[in-house]
Amino acid sequence: MRHRTVAELEPHLEHLRAAPKDLGAVRLLVVRPGVGQRRLLKSAEIDTSVGVVGDTWATRPARGRPDGTPHPDKQVTVMNHRMVALLADEPEQQAMAGDQVYVDLDLSYENLPAGSWLHLGSAVLEITAPPHLGCPKFVKAFGSEAMQFVNSPAGRGLRLRGLNSRVVTAGTVSVGDTIRVERTVSAEAG
Repeated sequence: MRHRTVAELEPHLEHLRAAPKDLGAVRLLVVRPGVGQRRLLKSAEIDTSVGVVGDTWATRPARGRPDGTPHPDKQVTVMNHRMVALLADEPEQQAMAGDQVYVDLDLSYENLPAGSWLHLGSAVLEITAPPHLGCPKFVKAFGSEAMQFVNSPAGRGLRLRGLNSRVVTAGTVSVGDTIRVERTVSAEAG
């Protein structure tokens, strides 16, 4: 897979900014059953204790946590599908970004402040504060310029690398499901 350059990605900023604000769609669901492994799903169970069922979030030690337990505010990661589709053509390649849920939705801080809820299928996720900035695996899959682009000032503002969330309500989500934004009172105040 050819890595895109910043110069190739920058002309697509308006397309990325044009993602739906309130009603979007689930485009890709992925679990990480083991290190470096990805499995595409047509539907996924989302659970309050383990995150996406079949994913290793609940058993993988979190970086930066003294006790090594999974970070509760990084239970499910969500990425803008428009962004990952610019980096890779095939869903199997897109899944290498390492997120579990890929959506056509504006994930920007302005649109989704921490505390906002995402209703997808019968599940509900709450957007959490820790930023999702990527890791060396993202660079390996898509290149250093892709990482530079998603972490540029515009990229960070739009959360092009994605966002972290925690499960509020367990449920089932399927590719093609509508995703609806609920901005909670605390999110609107913050």
